Amino acid sequence: MNVTGFSLLLACVHGLEGTLWFALLIAATRPLARWLARPGVQALFDRATGLVFVACGVRLALERERG
Repeated sequence: MNVTGFSLLLACVHGLEGTLWFALLIAATRPLARWLARPGVQALFDRATGLVFVACGVRLALERERG
């Protein structure tokens, strides 16, 4: 198999896996949609996401350059 054909095959496999993953994700979260739409739950997710970003920023700020 030539490089172009193999690359196209890999791209198709990647597209199929992505489609299946998002379909699974939608199917898993659809029953939780009403709960996830509650303002308290959204605020909790916003805080958790912010905490992750701050933690990553702190880690980057404190990391020493290697080399």
